[in-house]
Amino acid sequence: MHKESFLDYLTYEKRYSPHTLKSYQTDIEAFDSFCKEQLQTEIQLANKKQIRSWIVELASKEISNRSINRKLSSLKSFYKFLQKNQIIQINPAKELSSLKTKQQLPVFVKEESLSELLEQHKVSYFASDFKGIRDFLIIDILYSTGIRISELRTIQIKNIDLENLSIKVVGKRKKERRIPINVKLKENIDLYNKLAQETFLENKSEYLLLTDKGAPVYDKFIYRCVTNYLSFITSQEKKNPHVLRHSFATHLLNHGAELNTIKELLGHANLTATQIYTHNSFEQLNYIYKHAHPRAKKQPEVL
Repeated sequence: MHKESFLDYLTYEKRYSPHTLKSYQTDIEAFDSFCKEQLQTEIQLANKKQIRSWIVELASKEISNRSINRKLSSLKSFYKFLQKNQIIQINPAKELSSLKTKQQLPVFVKEESLSELLEQHKVSYFASDFKGIRDFLIIDILYSTGIRISELRTIQIKNIDLENLSIKVVGKRKKERRIPINVKLKENIDLYNKLAQETFLENKSEYLLLTDKGAPVYDKFIYRCVTNYLSFITSQEKKNPHVLRHSFATHLLNHGAELNTIKELLGHANLTATQIYTHNSFEQLNYIYKHAHPRAKKQPEVL
């Protein structure tokens, strides 16, 4: 009962995405099972020591510290909800510290590689039919705007302002933001819309991106599309849609964009989430320094 109430709270009051809700549900149910099977108690009656014992068990199974921290965060939110609703007096997870994790730098694709895909050899990689134009548009929007896969999937035609070159997207917790687009992207959207209308004469979908059968695209569809085309230009392990979001932010920073501007474009709630890109840009700064500063340049040997 308490679990269901908590999930309803996250759904209707916090307005979390289905993906986030699933993560919370999985974490809470996992600890609930541990309480019943290992501790012979109910989840709402668990204490700090018992929660710590679950963390120890997770670590013994070689689950990453990052994953364990996510589960602990879910429990903290759950018990905070129970405390707020006077179901428990004390939040048993409140004082438990997160495990140390190594900071993972965002993986991105080099500018020249994306230029090869989207500019130099566009015809080589994308067909000129509806499928090819749509696939190109998926890559183009993700890289040109830095939006999330969920934001791309839910773009509606009415939210695209081609006259003023902008797209309105709905981000996390249903927060809306308007993102500028470039002229090339506008032209690609125009071309795609014409092909979509010709391909699906009676389709009145409100969504921009459609599958081969005229239905709105879904997460796995976008994921497969991006992975397929990125495999032509990079051998790196990660080739998912989020890599294009990282590429968008990293390339903006490398070309002098302010961190606060990138934060707003990405829809981050605070600057901390955006600062991870400064680590990647250091390579670019280091390159420029070594090739621009007279004391850093390699001096010719004197014979």
